[in-house]
Amino acid sequence: MKALVYAGPGKKDWIEKTKPAIQKPTDVIVRVTKTTICGTDLHILKGDVPAVVPGTTLGHEGVGIVEEVGAAVRNFKKGDPVLISCVTSCGACPNCKRQLYAHCSDGGWILGHKIDGTQAEYVRIPHGDNSLYPIPAGADEEALVMLSDIMPTGLEIGVQSGRVKPGDAIAIVGAGPVGMSVLLTAQFYSPGRIVMIDMDPARLALARQFGATDTIQVGTEDAVAKILELTGGQGVDVAIEAVGVPATFDICQKIVSAGGNIANVGVHGKPVQLHIEELWIKNINIAMGLVCTNTTPMLLKTLAAGKIDPSKLITHRFKLDEIIDAYEVFGNAAREKAMKVILAA
Repeated sequence: MKALVYAGPGKKDWIEKTKPAIQKPTDVIVRVTKTTICGTDLHILKGDVPAVVPGTTLGHEGVGIVEEVGAAVRNFKKGDPVLISCVTSCGACPNCKRQLYAHCSDGGWILGHKIDGTQAEYVRIPHGDNSLYPIPAGADEEALVMLSDIMPTGLEIGVQSGRVKPGDAIAIVGAGPVGMSVLLTAQFYSPGRIVMIDMDPARLALARQFGATDTIQVGTEDAVAKILELTGGQGVDVAIEAVGVPATFDICQKIVSAGGNIANVGVHGKPVQLHIEELWIKNINIAMGLVCTNTTPMLLKTLAAGKIDPSKLITHRFKLDEIIDAYEVFGNAAREKAMKVILAA
């Protein structure tokens, strides 16, 4: 089979690899029909995630068809269409018992990280019964790919960890795919004001279409001053970081109100400076983490009911064997006006 592998910092290759096989009775082999590229994959290629070793197939999102199941798999059979969760969970360890699937003792985020991932023709999914979801008949598979990772990430780590409440003023720093997922799912909680902050005017225009009440273009406007102006000097109730660089986290520290919340969603490869000398007196909460995907069943229901439309995030489509070109487009998102790409087998 063909697969996109990490070949060291700044290097990737589309190569021939051995098709994965059942290793444990709880495994499922899936033929990937659609996958995508995540900002985390770009962080891996930069060398920000040293746990990824050269030769690892990248990718942790996608949908596909069950090719083979282990002897202990009960919920799936050959031929079943499935959604692949970015987080693998055994369902039995202490962390899984409290829905902290990201820290499963025999799983978590391992696809495209510690084991081969989904940017390939086939992928092995450990603990298939707990790590796959059946696809309803007639469902939009492209939209479902967005439910593998970015939609639950935006909801759980941005919105829920940020404690968004009805009427809140919230600011999202970073209008990339995860920032847009925060924007879409924040509206479940009816915030009064949603401010999107980014450097790219095209992404800010898209954010307004998706429900942002205000936008701020970094580079032409002082984001901190503008937020304080919009909020009467109070700052926002929830500041959500969705990029993963020190500058964007610093903006969040400066715009959060007393009694507010900072939710860090971005993947950071460098240290940030925590201004605790200014924040300690403000009675704020700071949250961060890795998505657990415990909201995926709920998101599947909202998608089926037409309450969300994550397919709006898709801007480019490629064949799977055009993945090198897709990385070029996704890695130059501002130039290409790219949000999410779909790779179809």
